[in-house]
Amino acid sequence: MTLKTRKTLINLSIFLITLVIAVIFFFPIFFNIMSAFKSNAEIMRDAISFPQSLYLDSFKYLLTETNYPLAIVNSLILTVVSILFQVIIIPMAGYAIQRRNTRWTRFMFVYFLAGMMIPFQAYMIPLFKELKMLGLYGSLAGPIMIYIAGAVGFGSLLYSSFVKGIPLEIEEAAEIDGCSKVRTFWMIVFPLLGPVTASMVVLNGLGIWNDFLMPMLVLPSGQPKTMVVEIYRYIGEFSSRWDMIFAGTTMSVVPVLLAFIFLQKYFVKGIAAGATKG
Repeated sequence: MTLKTRKTLINLSIFLITLVIAVIFFFPIFFNIMSAFKSNAEIMRDAISFPQSLYLDSFKYLLTETNYPLAIVNSLILTVVSILFQVIIIPMAGYAIQRRNTRWTRFMFVYFLAGMMIPFQAYMIPLFKELKMLGLYGSLAGPIMIYIAGAVGFGSLLYSSFVKGIPLEIEEAAEIDGCSKVRTFWMIVFPLLGPVTASMVVLNGLGIWNDFLMPMLVLPSGQPKTMVVEIYRYIGEFSSRWDMIFAGTTMSVVPVLLAFIFLQKYFVKGIAAGATKG
């Protein structure tokens, strides 16, 4: 067997293994979207069969007869506002930690990383009590602040590793031209952080969009919460409305897939750069 033939067989084996893994991971999404266009009786009769017709009553019912549209708005507000403030705050923190490198910034960096090691269940009850003391319990502002604070540790690590690879001479040239520190960061440095920003937006945005525990516990009961929580209402102890569950899940999956498709190039580049720098 020649070396070229051996390489071809190895590449073919890797491709087949990757294809099998991709099919395994994609099948739940395919099954969910396929089931969203089936009635509840059809799902219960044969779950893995293709829909006999394009059944859209589940989508119509969710959008017109339930509070699901308000849940969509709440999910959008939580995700967009949280990610917006994360993009404004966390890059500056990572930049300051890397460029200043003082005893205080090193302490803050270790402090942020230490916070990542504490499980959420350990401080969950004190956190909810603090939200009540601040008057944030029962409103969208509570989860937004928690999402922003919870992303500082990983975000600072990601940005500080990326900033280390940016030549300092670029900032020095901007300062010679009269730019302030703030303007230098936002006009010169931040555009270079596009890949790592896309990575953070995808990772944190996906976590916030699919989060169940925080909106379930913090947002007021009896009112629309988020898409994931509203879908959970159709899961009963003895019976479940699978047509509603699959339709609601499909509507929650589509925005995530579109965002990942548009940001995929920057996401992969940011993860690769963060892994090699530092």
